[in-house]
Amino acid sequence: MKELTMLLWEDFQQLRRMDGIHWGELPDHEGVKKLVKHLHRLVYFRGTQQELGQMIRKSYDLLMSQLEKVCPDEDTDRICMDFLEKIPAVRGKIEKDLLAAFEGDPAATGYDEIVLAYPGLYAITVYRLAHELYKLNVPLIPRSMTELAHSTTGIDIHPGATIGEYFFIDHGTGIVIGQTTIIGDHVKLYQGVTLGGLSTRGGQKLSGAKRHPTIEDSVTIYAGATILGGETVIGRGCVIGANAFVTSSIPADTTVTMKQPELQLKKHQ
Repeated sequence: MKELTMLLWEDFQQLRRMDGIHWGELPDHEGVKKLVKHLHRLVYFRGTQQELGQMIRKSYDLLMSQLEKVCPDEDTDRICMDFLEKIPAVRGKIEKDLLAAFEGDPAATGYDEIVLAYPGLYAITVYRLAHELYKLNVPLIPRSMTELAHSTTGIDIHPGATIGEYFFIDHGTGIVIGQTTIIGDHVKLYQGVTLGGLSTRGGQKLSGAKRHPTIEDSVTIYAGATILGGETVIGRGCVIGANAFVTSSIPADTTVTMKQPELQLKKHQ
């Protein structure tokens, strides 16, 4: 054990990049998990006015404890209050997402089932909350929130993405929506869709640039489709078929499908 300790100690003396991370200044996983849980309950709250006050206070305390770690020099009370004051507007957007899910899925038996059991709505709810913190320039916490939803649902939405109203994710597993993606209203995505960036050598030089596609209103993108590039615009009313690979703009009211592969049938011997 002594030799092993010395081996690892010598490695730590090299001061690798990960050794410069100050863990005390990062949001902790359990704290973010509790925050997301309480904010989710706040969005879908049912109870008395007194219970609502208690829920708001708890959400404030949980958010404040994380903010004090990641931005101790900022007015964290103001950030908390600005965020919580946006909850009614967030609820308004989520109500429209809920309606889109109900109208878009004949299997849905009611709103309660969607809220309880649909991973798409859960991921969208967490995204919409995280997005408000992102717009307030809060570091780390928004990404931690959406990554928590990602680990739970398999749906990866960057908190910096811009997403319009009546957004519906059906099934959802494997969906990726990049940071600079812009999505209009009444857009529907199925499982396995990627709205991503083209791989370049730009790396950090492209930080802040538009790297991900724009999806205009009333677009449906079916399972497994990949749409890449910051200059790629999918026009209003388009339908992108399953497994399509798109890296250039598509004009409005266009259906894009992959050429059907030929099936080969062979009788068992």
